[in-house]
Parts: sequence; structure tokens; C-alpha cells
Amino acid sequence: MGTEGEALAVKWLTEKGFSMLHVNWRYSYYEIDIIASLKDVLHFIEVKTRTNKKFGEPEARVDQKKIINLLKAGAAYHYQHPAWKRIQYDVLSVSIQPGNMVDYFFIEDIYAGF
Repeated sequence: MGTEGEALAVKWLTEKGFSMLHVNWRYSYYEIDIIASLKDVLHFIEVKTRTNKKFGEPEARVDQKKIINLLKAGAAYHYQHPAWKRIQYDVLSVSIQPGNMVDYFFIEDIYAGF
């Protein structure tokens, strides 16, 4: 499910004008699902995918530990690519509905509210 959701996320983000830099970028045991840019902003994007709402909305599965790991991975990436001046941490929720209808919910700049 994760791979399918990430492929849908890449397609959706590309349609919105994002340039994909990396998918499933890893550092140590941390991972960033998608690293993309839009204009002059670098985006670290956590993707959560679900096929039903039995356990709630996909974005509800991004807990404090996941955010901390995303921040650590983002810091490592930024250390390796220091030219980026503006960085944003986002969550993209992908809900695959019956009949393969897909809903997207993009939560931008989660670090600001963390």
C-alpha cells in the first residue's frame, strides 16, 4: 500500500508543479518519503496511505515520533545540501476509496505547529 500511495503522491505533487528530487531517501535508519521542490522551497514530505477509515484518517498516523524522525532526516539532508534557504515539512494523506477514487489532503509546514 505504501508504494502505491507514494506513486500516487508523486503523480499528484508533479501535477501541482513540484519537482521530484528523491523518493524514499534514506539516512541511517531514517527515511523521507518524498523530497521535492516548488519554486525556491525544499519540501520534505511524509506520505500516509489508507484504503479505509477503520483506524481514522491517514494523516492521523503521523505521530510525534514520526515527526521527530522526519526532522532528523531533514536536518541530515540539509547538511548535505546546504544551498537550500527555505525548507518545509509536509504531510500528504492519500485515501484510496472504493472504485479507485483517490482523495488527497496536503498539510503544509507541519513543523510550524509542532
